Amino acid sequence: MMIQDFETFKNDLRLSKEEICTELFRQNTDMIRIKKETTATRNLARIIDSTLQLANSKGFHAMTLRDLCADSGLSMGGLYAYIRNKDDLIHLIQSHGFILTRRTLVRYTSDIADPLEKLWQAIRAHVFLSELMRPWFYFSYMEAKSLPEKEKKDAIAIEREIETIFCSIIEEAMDAGSAREHDNPRLLAALIKAMMQDWYLKRRKYYKQNVSVEAFADQIRALVFAYLCGEFPENGRARSDQTLAREMN
Repeated sequence: MMIQDFETFKNDLRLSKEEICTELFRQNTDMIRIKKETTATRNLARIIDSTLQLANSKGFHAMTLRDLCADSGLSMGGLYAYIRNKDDLIHLIQSHGFILTRRTLVRYTSDIADPLEKLWQAIRAHVFLSELMRPWFYFSYMEAKSLPEKEKKDAIAIEREIETIFCSIIEEAMDAGSAREHDNPRLLAALIKAMMQDWYLKRRKYYKQNVSVEAFADQIRALVFAYLCGEFPENGRARSDQTLAREMN
């Protein structure tokens, strides 16, 4: 599935978030005492959105469950039907983000044959997702050091997994001859991840420069493809060295 534009991506993501809240409910029936799936899915979305809003405004550790009740509109008893404590809350928040990130990248890259086009779609998918889910990305990064041990390991694992997706695509492009050889594709994948990370960590800087999310993704593409291919490829494809030599003569 190809990303057409940011607005289309936004509409598709809205449906994905609902699906993931349903999946969260099904995965945590031992913890969640509400049996009606539609009600549970709707309230899980409210709990997650309110938590991220409060965590990014006052800090997760300063936030209380009473704060969460006031913001989400749930009673304390209603909230305890979904979580027992803040550790359960972190589990729901992190699981939601991990599932959504993994599923989004796979969805927009799995059916693409050309590795450079696949790399471009992966960059767009990640940057666009971080724009729409900035509270979660920011929360996950800022709270990583103070997360419970299991959630901390999961956070490290998902970051490694994202790097692996990009590393595999880069290796695929090298094997296909679409990109020049690189002695450490894992490092290059980590650097791409760091560039994409700058969007949600320093969003205000780009806002002041009037940089749109599309322009930011385009700039990463230009930098990465110039490095991998020696030029900005047309329609996602690099011209061969022989073609470049003919055009120069």
